Amino acid sequence: MKKLFLLFFVSIGLLQNYSNAQAHAPEPAGPAVIGKWDLTVDMGDKIAPSWLEVKLSGVKTLVGYFVADGGSARPVSKVNFNDGKVSFTIPPQWDRTDKDMVFEGTIKDDKLSGTIYASNGKTYTFTGVRAPSLHREKEPIWGTPIQLFNGKDLKGWHTQKPDNQWVVENGIMKSPRSGSNIMTDQKFTDFKLHIEFRYPKGSNSGVYLRGRYEVQVEDNYGMEPSSTLFSGVYGFLTPNQMAAHPAGEWQTFDITLVGRKVTVVANGKTVICDQLIPGITGGALDSNEGEPGPIFLQGDHGPVEYRNITITPAK
Repeated sequence: MKKLFLLFFVSIGLLQNYSNAQAHAPEPAGPAVIGKWDLTVDMGDKIAPSWLEVKLSGVKTLVGYFVADGGSARPVSKVNFNDGKVSFTIPPQWDRTDKDMVFEGTIKDDKLSGTIYASNGKTYTFTGVRAPSLHREKEPIWGTPIQLFNGKDLKGWHTQKPDNQWVVENGIMKSPRSGSNIMTDQKFTDFKLHIEFRYPKGSNSGVYLRGRYEVQVEDNYGMEPSSTLFSGVYGFLTPNQMAAHPAGEWQTFDITLVGRKVTVVANGKTVICDQLIPGITGGALDSNEGEPGPIFLQGDHGPVEYRNITITPAK
């Protein structure tokens, strides 16, 4: 009888140990496609950045978000993945067509490559690498503020396209009409940025951080906040309130970017506080997220004016 009781308790102990081991065992790795991907798309006449995130929804369904070379991040309701091949479809956003975009890729050596069959009927090839985390182990030590705009001319700036509509008048950098975007010659990693701007009724611009993450500048006074409206990180982060002034008034952004963490203070109100930017936004210069980039101002969506642009880079 004693032997039976001993065997019983040993068996119980083994079961408990097994259960504990199971409880503390690491979760099995998910499909290799899960994660964030920085994509580079060959569009024939240009090389364009793009971005993809794939994540698990529930037990086995894969979903995601996709950013094309323009527009905002769009949800992907289902991502197919089997034997290293990934595919999904997504409805058009700005193309005036009913044709879905089709994305087909293959993962090999932890890199992604494939073909995009665009809604406009064109076919593009792409390559992709995993996006860096951009995590910082320590808080930044701030350097000396730099005046990016001297108030006299466009020294230190250059336009994205040859047709430059930007002019300087009375200490103001002006884009009187839609035309080329403009960016700093210098590139930055982590920084604090102060910038002032003014736009006429109905106009639209944007401030791109490292040339990759757009903080929206748009006439949205009195509207509900949105990730695609004033002070939102376009398509990703929604401000906690609509802090826009009426069109025609000078307004300010004070933006801190450290790794992926961003804080946006719009007209003195903290509307985004220490939030992670998932990936590049539409219209980005490139998808090389691990590299420094310029301050990039949108000038192709209507008239806009900027002044008092100061950056304080991290040492």
